[in-house]
Amino acid sequence: EESLCEFLKTIFLFLIMLNSAWVYIITNKNNTTLYTGVTTDLSTRLWEHRNKQSSNSFSARYNLNKLVYYEGFKTIMEAVDREKYIKGKSRQWKIDIINSKNREWNDLTEAVSMLV
Repeated sequence: EESLCEFLKTIFLFLIMLNSAWVYIITNKNNTTLYTGVTTDLSTRLWEHRNKQSSNSFSARYNLNKLVYYEGFKTIMEAVDREKYIKGKSRQWKIDIINSKNREWNDLTEAVSMLV
């Protein structure tokens, strides 16, 4: 698991250099509910989800704070377009895209947060 974390750190550092906007998918500890979001500051946004900064939000109500997927983009408009595309897809499609990069559904939050 430590080597996976190191690998993810390296990849994320590379992505930070290339990207300024992010689309992400978070879930709860049982992986039963998915939320797709967009941000220009992934580390801070994940902290906000984890600490329920918006107490009435969907992510707070369903305890969504486990990062299972993210993509980087050069512009916020590209990221918003991708977020809308993903949100329009089925749950199974989202599960498939998560599995394509994170088959075990590991929480990627710590790896992301340690880098920024």
